[in-house]
Amino acid sequence: MTRISLNVDGEDVTEDVEPRMLLVQFLREKLGKTGTVIGCDTSNCGACTVHLDGKSVKSCNVLAVQADGGEVTTIEGLAKGDQLHPVQEAFRECHGLQCGFCTPGMIMQSIDLLNENPHPTEEEVRVGLEGNLCRCTGYHNIVKSVLHAAGGAS
Repeated sequence: MTRISLNVDGEDVTEDVEPRMLLVQFLREKLGKTGTVIGCDTSNCGACTVHLDGKSVKSCNVLAVQADGGEVTTIEGLAKGDQLHPVQEAFRECHGLQCGFCTPGMIMQSIDLLNENPHPTEEEVRVGLEGNLCRCTGYHNIVKSVLHAAGGAS
């Protein structure tokens, strides 16, 4: 076992973990952060995307010990009380979800995209979301949601 300490959604956490435990498993099994979804376990779908030290990562591709000393934000850590994060609100307003399975990862990746490019074009949104798969929506309303959050066309 290896002891790790990190900040998750604004709370300091210290836990003993197996060195091979994935960050997604740590978040879900040790901390109960089940909004971080296990999709493919191969880093292909992006459903498990979280922010590690301010950048989006696929948490099925990161060992929990690699996050030691870091700051992790999950989908559960975005809202401030009853106030949704602006990207969460845009997904709600623009119907950027259907079954909801990919939504946490899409939102986390969208926030990272908007942090890097606050006013993306539609094409830049589509490129920025590559690596996050949705099987339901055809991406139209997801792209629309990101543009709406950016203050662009909706």
